[in-house]
Amino acid sequence: MSTQQLTPGVRIQGSEVFDLANSWRGYRINKMCNALSQAAQREAFQRDEEAFMAAHHLAEEEKQLVRARDFTGLLAAGGNIYFLLKLGAVTGNGLYKMGARMRGESYEQFLATRNDPGAT
Repeated sequence: MSTQQLTPGVRIQGSEVFDLANSWRGYRINKMCNALSQAAQREAFQRDEEAFMAAHHLAEEEKQLVRARDFTGLLAAGGNIYFLLKLGAVTGNGLYKMGARMRGESYEQFLATRNDPGAT
């Protein structure tokens, strides 16, 4: 077992670090996603996604990322993965479907990489 750690401050290529700058950049996205914790808010999103995004003051670029279910783009725009999971759940894109999209794979291709073949 190796105890070697990455050099602090060195980023892994292609990864996003959720830092203070990303927190401020993604504030509207994260606030909207966090609202989806409440059943009434989930229903409002499902009833009229456009109105829901407008009520949370998303910029047009952010709305487009939500419309496209572009979770990689939402992360790059400052979205926090824990809040984005709420959006994924309400749109029928659970963790594994999000992972597949983020890796550019089909859901079936992604599932084939999991250790548990019955996982969803």
